[in-house]
Formats: sequence, C-alpha cells, structure tokens
Amino acid sequence: MNQYISAGYLWEELKSNRLAKYGAVTAATAISLVLLRKWIGGGVCKSRVRLDGKTVVITGANTGIGKETARDMAKRGARVVMACRDLTRAEKSAAEIRMSTGNGNVVVRHLDLASLYSVRHFAHEYIATEDRLDILINNAGVMMCPYSLTEDGYETQFAVNHLGHFLLTILLLDLLKNSAPSRVVNVSSIAHKGGKIHFDDLNFNQTPYDSLVSYRQSKLANVLFTRELSRRTKGSGVTTYVLHPGVIRTKLGRYVEMRHPVVSALLSAPSILLMKTPKQGAQTTIYCAITEGLEKLSGCYFSDCKLMEPAPEAKDDLAAMRMWDVSAKLVGYKEED
Repeated sequence: MNQYISAGYLWEELKSNRLAKYGAVTAATAISLVLLRKWIGGGVCKSRVRLDGKTVVITGANTGIGKETARDMAKRGARVVMACRDLTRAEKSAAEIRMSTGNGNVVVRHLDLASLYSVRHFAHEYIATEDRLDILINNAGVMMCPYSLTEDGYETQFAVNHLGHFLLTILLLDLLKNSAPSRVVNVSSIAHKGGKIHFDDLNFNQTPYDSLVSYRQSKLANVLFTRELSRRTKGSGVTTYVLHPGVIRTKLGRYVEMRHPVVSALLSAPSILLMKTPKQGAQTTIYCAITEGLEKLSGCYFSDCKLMEPAPEAKDDLAAMRMWDVSAKLVGYKEED
C-alpha cells in the first residue's frame, strides 16, 4: 500500500513540476511576444499639439494608415480633407471618424492619382473652395501591382506613388506658402534602398517589367522629390519630410496575395506578429506632420518617429533635380500652372 502511495505521490510531483515548467515557459514566451510586438510597433508620436483652425489634406485616407492618420488629425481639431478614389468607402470611413472623434469637420473629395486630369481637378476645386492648407500628407499608394499603364500612358506604380503626388503638391504649393508655416509629408518606404531611377526607361519599355523594381523606383522617387522640394521651398515657411511607416497589416499588399496565394497563406500567421497595426504604422506620419522643432530637418527621412539615414542614392542632389525636371515634363507642369 505504501508503495502505491509513494508511486502516486511521485507521479503527482512529476506532473506538478512539468506543469510548473510548462507554465514558466508559457509565461516567458508570452512576455517575449509582448516585448517583440512592442519593438515591432516602433516609435509613438507623443506630441499633444492641437490643430484647431488648421486644414489637413490626406490622400488615400479611407483605409489603413491613411485612415488612422486622418483620425488622429481630427482628434486634434483639424479640418480634415480625405482625398480618395473610392468615394463610397471614403464616406463610410469619414462618418466613422466623425463619430469616434466628435469632429464633424471631416470631408471627402474625389482624387484618383492615376489620372493627371483628376489631380488637376482636385487641386483647382480645392483652391477655389478652401482658404488654407497647413499640412499635405501624400499617403496613398500601390504596391507591386501587375504591369499596366495609366490613362496618361505611365507605368502605374510610378504614376500613382510619385507622379500624381508630385503634381498635386506643386499645384497646391502657393496655398501651402500662403498658410505657412506648413508641411508636406511624403510616405515612402525602406524599399527605396536598393532602388534606382531608370530615367531612360521609366515605363519599362526596353526591359522586362519587375513589380518590385518598379516599386523601389517609385519609393526612391518619393525621397528624391522630398529632397528637391525642400531645397526649392527653403525660406518660404514650407517644410517637407519623407518616411518609412514600417511593414503594416493593410491591403497594400493585396497584389502579392493575389499572385502568390499559397505563399501568402503560409506566411499569414507568423507575418501578423511581425507587422505593425495601421495605428502603429501611422505614428511616423503623424510625428512628421505635427512635431514642433522639425523645421531644421526639412528634406530628411524618418522611421519609427526618428531621423534615419536614407540610401546613398536618395542623397544625390543632381538626381533629385533631374527627377524634378523629368516629373514636371511628364505631368505637363509649367510655372504658370
């Protein structure tokens, strides 16, 4: 009898030790995951700046980090203009933002960055109906989409991610100057590193189209545009910043999912742990838009709410000037515009 009692006691002890070890491992794993998520989440904009009386324009504000940026600007009291292609989704998002922030001064206007006509129409209508523009956030974009040309005949990623925003910014530049101090914030990507501007083949007419090569080109163009815009607006009261938001759980990567569904499914679970939420991804945009004292860093590149070093290719002043001249020619911009 004592043997059975001893054996049972020992078994219970073993189970208890195993459970204790299992519990310790589980707790350690949970803590590690929390710390990992906090690290992946990156920096947080801690500024309490209010934007009452200010007007903010955000492209692609109906979803993802654009929507979270719009929500934050609205919370701070700004008049928020959501410039979006899909008006139905945009109106739904605007209604949600009005309700969650208590700010009824959130409006939607149509903007299709794949159409230079649409960009011009938006800008002209904005200038005719609005009296100021304090912050322009060029947020919208497409990522690694299949090869296609816009109605203007330009490769889609380069047209949407760069050319549309380039034209929009220069058309609104006088209003930005009149509202100074004002800011232009361009959402780029760490993918600009390794990118190259194919000045002689921007549309991939001479070389096979590669969606990643095209995406990197468009994101490098964002950084070069920011650098040259900063040089051209020096002393005007307009400052400009470019940023990498992080790897975000948004619909931006939908084309990758469509083309490689099996890979996407296999990676989806672990990738969730390694990606920022849209709210986390919006933090650097918000930081660049409102943080006081950034004026001396106009033209610079940021990530995780910190000043970062861009790729060497992004610091080429001659390439930046050439990018401006080529872009102006492609969009048909002249000084009298």
